[in-house]
Amino acid sequence: MERTTCCVVGGGPAGMVLGLLLARTGVEVTVLEKHGDFLRDFRGDTVHPSTLRLLDDLGLADRFAALPQRHVHSIQLPIGRGGELFTVGEIGSLPGKYNYVAMVPQWDLLDLLADEANREPTFQLRTNTEVTSFLMERGRVTGVRYRDRTSGSTGELRATLTVACDGRGSLARDLPELGLQEFACPMDVWWFRLPRAEGDPQGLVGNVGERFLTAMIDRGDYWQCAALIPKGADATCRAEGLDRFLAAFTEATPWIRRGPDREPGPRSWDEVKLLNVRMDRLRRWHRPGLLCIGDAAHAMSPVFGIGINLAVEDAVAAARYLAGPLREGTVGLADVRAVQRRRWPTTVATQGLQRIAHARVIGPLLQGRSPVAGGEPLRLAQVLTKAPWLKRAPAYFLAYGAGRERPPAESLRSSG
Repeated sequence: MERTTCCVVGGGPAGMVLGLLLARTGVEVTVLEKHGDFLRDFRGDTVHPSTLRLLDDLGLADRFAALPQRHVHSIQLPIGRGGELFTVGEIGSLPGKYNYVAMVPQWDLLDLLADEANREPTFQLRTNTEVTSFLMERGRVTGVRYRDRTSGSTGELRATLTVACDGRGSLARDLPELGLQEFACPMDVWWFRLPRAEGDPQGLVGNVGERFLTAMIDRGDYWQCAALIPKGADATCRAEGLDRFLAAFTEATPWIRRGPDREPGPRSWDEVKLLNVRMDRLRRWHRPGLLCIGDAAHAMSPVFGIGINLAVEDAVAAARYLAGPLREGTVGLADVRAVQRRRWPTTVATQGLQRIAHARVIGPLLQGRSPVAGGEPLRLAQVLTKAPWLKRAPAYFLAYGAGRERPPAESLRSSG
């Protein structure tokens, strides 16, 4: 019979961070990842200062710095459609060593975490292993059933504690006692790439078009673009034609007009990927033998781009609360409840701000209305530019969220 102390379902940022931290504290941990590797495009690639500081605490700063990356020091928004760009968040003005957002392909970050975790004798990462159901005994989750996607064989892995880190499609969300609460979202997202040219703005740039908004992430030689479209409008918008969308996109971003020094953008709809935006959270993140963290516990809107970093902070808090009880064999319901109590205020506050942005800014703009009744669009941006000290408020929230979690002392390492 296969057995481990902690079974982590899902090898995303939350799962890999939790696996590494627990293994460094001496806990036997097995991470089950259904894919064969981490190579998937258009995943969240933003590593915020909170996560950069964690990597430094874990002695991984130098290895992370060696990864190909782009640093974003500012947030820019236009005033009106096609208007002048204003900087509304100066991350570079924040104190401390990590006053930027690192844009790194997520697979590079996950490979780094996996490589480091594999150095620990109590860690195991099993890829191509898809969890199909939970093992239950007398009302307690005692492990998982899985299928090997390479051989087709099946098996069972028993665990003292199972942690669901498998995202918004988590099996744990089918458990009715956890109580999934969903919130309306006014948009879906198209992801695509656009070549970057000399003279383009730098950093994170927002644009407003006709019934769509964009967020463009500076990746050095290309822009990673997100276009927000009305919820459920994917088929209708695609039927109107790619050329029409690109023309509207170019009108909203006049600085990106095609010229001899710029290669064309998407050539077909196959290069434009749809993200079905959801925002929800479980009322309970736990039951005996089970804990949910990250997107499995709370699917975040892409607004503010902080979902990954919240998931990482969940993992850090979980490791701090659970490492000791897992080592001692005393982990119980009170321990997993403590994780939710710790992370619940940050989750609720962040989703509350995202819901305000949905209702007051994104929804009206996608409906063709001004988000500021009787005034110019995005007047707030103009106010922020006139009061430089106010730029630190959105910058600090983007960098650190509502607070910082500290990893278990046993997991810390010095850099180098």
